[in-house]
Amino acid sequence: MFKLIGIAVGYFFFGWMGAFFGLILGAVIDRIRAFGQGAFNPLHAALRQTVFLETVFIAMGKLAKADGRVSEAEIAHAEVLMQKLGMTPEHRQQAIALFKQGASGDGDMYETCRKFMSVCGHTHHLKEMLLVYLIVMAMADGEYHPEEEKLLTQIAGHLGYGPEAFKRLLDMVVNQTHFAGGAQANSETALEDAYKALGVSKESSDAEVKRAYRKLMSKYHPDKLMGQGLPEDMIKVATEQAKDIQLAYDLVSKQRGM
Repeated sequence: MFKLIGIAVGYFFFGWMGAFFGLILGAVIDRIRAFGQGAFNPLHAALRQTVFLETVFIAMGKLAKADGRVSEAEIAHAEVLMQKLGMTPEHRQQAIALFKQGASGDGDMYETCRKFMSVCGHTHHLKEMLLVYLIVMAMADGEYHPEEEKLLTQIAGHLGYGPEAFKRLLDMVVNQTHFAGGAQANSETALEDAYKALGVSKESSDAEVKRAYRKLMSKYHPDKLMGQGLPEDMIKVATEQAKDIQLAYDLVSKQRGM
């Protein structure tokens, strides 16, 4: 923001040379402000990583208990997921303890989400990635119970997502997972699912489709997510989602001749 102000003020008073120096000064101010907000602050990033990890696995435990009991299959699924994520031994032990805490029913998701928002609330991508993780986890056993959806909708509300906004995100993520491993690419409903995965429709213009695709891929960019505080060993889910989005976009592009 201050880069643009610096260019405008510098040009007004001193011409193109002033605009150049205004750009430099504005960039320095923007960087200082960003550092103060934690964008380049490793301590803030580490805190966000810790809180993100805590929130994900407490919520995962609560999702497992949402239908009344935590089954052996759900515990095994949680273990498998941790292995697939390639978590460090330290993070894995933390995740197990947090999962058990969530499943025990101790505490309330509102307080967990309030803490998340106080640390990560200004980073929109982290809020969305938290919901993406939880949706993927809820669906990973092949079933999506009404109680799980109810809990996820409540969590989304604590993060500032209304029911409609969460429903749109849910539809996109569900349809993105249909393309995992390329399994959906040749099915009868593949094209319809591909549009939903991108958050657009058949009536959308080529420009709108490309814009939606680029926006999604930007959200899932590993460097951007790690810079905002996503733990490194949790990037894998984001990478897999990005692959699914790419497959969906490739299908739509091929059909449209883009």
